[in-house]
Amino acid sequence: MAQTHISPLAQVHPEAQIGAEVTVGPFVTIEANTVIGDRCVLDQGCMIRSGARIGSDCHIHPYAVIAGIPQDLKFKGEETTAVIGDHTTIREYATVNRGTASRGTTVIGSNCLIMAYSHVAHDCILKDHIILGNATQLAGEVEIDDYAILSGAVLVHQFVRISQHVMIQGGSKVTKDIPPYCLVGRDPIVYCGINIVGLRRRGFTNEQIFLINDVYRTLYQGGLNNSEALVEIQSRYPQCYERDLIYNFISDSKRGIVRGTKHTS
Repeated sequence: MAQTHISPLAQVHPEAQIGAEVTVGPFVTIEANTVIGDRCVLDQGCMIRSGARIGSDCHIHPYAVIAGIPQDLKFKGEETTAVIGDHTTIREYATVNRGTASRGTTVIGSNCLIMAYSHVAHDCILKDHIILGNATQLAGEVEIDDYAILSGAVLVHQFVRISQHVMIQGGSKVTKDIPPYCLVGRDPIVYCGINIVGLRRRGFTNEQIFLINDVYRTLYQGGLNNSEALVEIQSRYPQCYERDLIYNFISDSKRGIVRGTKHTS
């Protein structure tokens, strides 16, 4: 059985809780009030700051910073956390700030990939199987649901919500909520169809995909405003998980959803 290995060049606070079979590289800093799960790998120069809670089998690459102090000017030094699930990879120079009094925590779920130079700001909630491309930047209190993919250099405005199975084009500026299953891009961003490739990869049936596509045709190409489209969606399509997820997301949106284009198909 492998043992935990901590480089003699690392700085590890004696109160840090470190699991079994963890590898800590040279020049790593682990502060007090931190928890590192089993079999994690912390590469050279990364910093695990107070409030970090890292699950098992995570890999933190060189010079990433976990649980950094929030850049929110309202932050007054309150004790908060940054929580990372299991089997998540944080690549080089990525930064994950801890929460503020608003939510108390920043969360990244399990099986996520946060690529190099990305930033996850205070109080963001990222669920599972999410990919953030290189240099993608999330402002505070952004919420991202399962299996969403944000390509490189995407900028996401504070409080934006991004739903399940979404794919966002690289370089996009996201200021509105993105409903489930959507493919969005162009400049300024618009709805470009549904994420068919992603849905097929994740086992969606043709019937599910056809239904999702029809719902979005009604929303974006039916000549209706959003309120009218919601009534039509509820009456026209049978109740099912996919329909209800779309309907509830749009109904609950406070920022409004990404706009459509007459040329979507």
